[in-house]
Amino acid sequence: MSEVEVIEKIKGVVDSEIRPMLESHGGGIDLVGFDAAKGVLSVQLTGGCCGCPGAQATLSNMVERVVQRTVPEVREVVRA
Repeated sequence: MSEVEVIEKIKGVVDSEIRPMLESHGGGIDLVGFDAAKGVLSVQLTGGCCGCPGAQATLSNMVERVVQRTVPEVREVVRA
């Protein structure tokens, strides 16, 4: 799969699964970049998520797991 295809797949899962969950709690997410060589997806949590003490847990327990389930090329999700 090409890098462009991987990024489109990431955008799709973020838009369909992750963003609605975060928005239901007053938060949001922006995709900042994807390092295909390392498999690292950089995101910025927004809204209520950006200052939340549970933001790191949200990244690893929800965002990372959902993305990796659909896009195995993503090895890690980090805050930008």
